[in-house]
Amino acid sequence: MELPTLVEPVAPKTEVGSYFVSNYPPFSTWSPDHVPAAVEALNSAAEPNTPLGLYLHIPFCRKRCKFCYFRVYTDKNADEVETYLDALSREIALYASGREGFKGRQFEFVYFGGGTPSFLSNDQLKRIIERIGQHWTWEAAKEVTFECEPGTLKQSKLQTIKSIGVTRLSLGVEHFDDEVLSINGRAHKSPEIFQAYQWAREVGFPQINIDLIAGMLGETEDKWKVTVEKAVALQADSVTIYQMEVPYNTGIAKEAREHNGISAVASWAQKRAWVDYAFKQFEAAGYVVSSAYTLVKPSTHAGFVYRDSLWRGADLVGTGVASFSHFQGVHYQNVDTWEQYIDMINRGELPIHRALPITDHQRLIREMILQIKTGSLDAGYFRKKFGVEIRHEFSEGFNSLVDEGFAQLYGDDIRLTRDGLLRADSLLPRFFEPEFRGIRYT
Repeated sequence: MELPTLVEPVAPKTEVGSYFVSNYPPFSTWSPDHVPAAVEALNSAAEPNTPLGLYLHIPFCRKRCKFCYFRVYTDKNADEVETYLDALSREIALYASGREGFKGRQFEFVYFGGGTPSFLSNDQLKRIIERIGQHWTWEAAKEVTFECEPGTLKQSKLQTIKSIGVTRLSLGVEHFDDEVLSINGRAHKSPEIFQAYQWAREVGFPQINIDLIAGMLGETEDKWKVTVEKAVALQADSVTIYQMEVPYNTGIAKEAREHNGISAVASWAQKRAWVDYAFKQFEAAGYVVSSAYTLVKPSTHAGFVYRDSLWRGADLVGTGVASFSHFQGVHYQNVDTWEQYIDMINRGELPIHRALPITDHQRLIREMILQIKTGSLDAGYFRKKFGVEIRHEFSEGFNSLVDEGFAQLYGDDIRLTRDGLLRADSLLPRFFEPEFRGIRYT
C-alpha cells in the first residue's frame, strides 16, 4: 500500500510550539494568585458522583529524549531517588489527612507517569507502594496504568509491577528503527522492545498498550512502514500514535531556534499522512480507531478509564514535582523544581505553585474539546449535564468544521471526518473563548 502523497510540493517543517491540547483554559493563564482557590476546593465537600483519579509523577529517566518537554531528571543517584519517593508519599499523606474533598471517596483510576516509572527498582517500587498504602489504597480502582521504557524492564520487575495492582502496562516503544531511536535520544533499542513485550505477556497483564510517534527525527516513508508492520504484528490490546510536536523547552526546539525557528521534524501534512497509513494498517488487522491517537482491539481491549473519566469532568489529584491536577472546578500545578518540591513537603505544605478556578462555561468547553478528540461528540450529553445546546452555542465553530470538510453533523451526533481526526488538536482553539485564542498555550 502506497502512502498518500502530499498536496503541497514542498511541505514546511514543523514549527516550534505546543500542538497537543490537554486542558482548558490554556496553562499560560494559570497563576500563583489563585492557589488559595485550589486549597479551598480541596477542603470543600465533593460534588456527588464525581469520579476521582490519582496521578503519580516519577520524574527519572536513563536519558532525556530530544523531544521531551516533561520535568525529568537523568542525574539523580539512589539516595536522591529515595528522597523524592519519600516526599511523594508524604505529599499523598497531606492530601489524605482529613481533607473534606476526599471523604468517602475511592480512586476510580490511578496513573503512574513520568519520566519513567519503570526506572525504579523492585525494592523502590515496593517501598513507595507500602508508604502510600498507609494513607490511600486503590483496591477499588477500575484501572491502574504504569508507563514503561522497554530497556528498564526485567521479568522480575514486571512481576513486581503487576503485584502492586497494575492492570494496564504502557510501553514507550516510539519506533522500531534503532537509528531513529538513537537520533531522537531514546535509551532503548528494538531488541529490548520485543523482549519486554514477551515478558509482559508472560507475566499476564490484562492490558498492554504500545506508544508510537510519527515524524521523529530521521523518519522516512520506508522506516515508518516497517515500524507499523512490526507494531501490528505485536497485537497489543491498544496502540497510541502521536504526531511529533516541538514544544518550546525541548532539545529539538533549541536546535530549531538556531535555524530561524524551523525544526528538522517532518511537516504536519506528512505526519498526518503517516498516521493515516498506520490507522488503515491497524484497521485491516481488526483494530478500531478510538481517538485521534488511539486504536483498540475490540476483542481484548477493556477501555480507557483514565481518558474517558478525565474527559468527562473527573477530579484528578496529580502528585510529584510539576504535576497537574483538576479538582472541583479548579486547575492547579505543583512547583516545577526539585528544590522547591522537597522544601515545601519538608515544611508540611502542599507543593502547589499556580492555579485557575474555572467557570461552568469553561468546564463545558473543556469537556467538549477533549471529547472532540475521540472523533465523536454527543450534544445530548452536554444538554443533560450543563443545560446547553452546543450545536447552537458553538454553531460558528461546528459549521466551520463542516464547511472545511472536517466534520459531519447528524442531529445530536457530531462526528469528525478522518481528515478532521488527523488534525483534531489544531481544530480545537476555534472553540476557545476569544481571550484565549492566539495566546501561548503553555
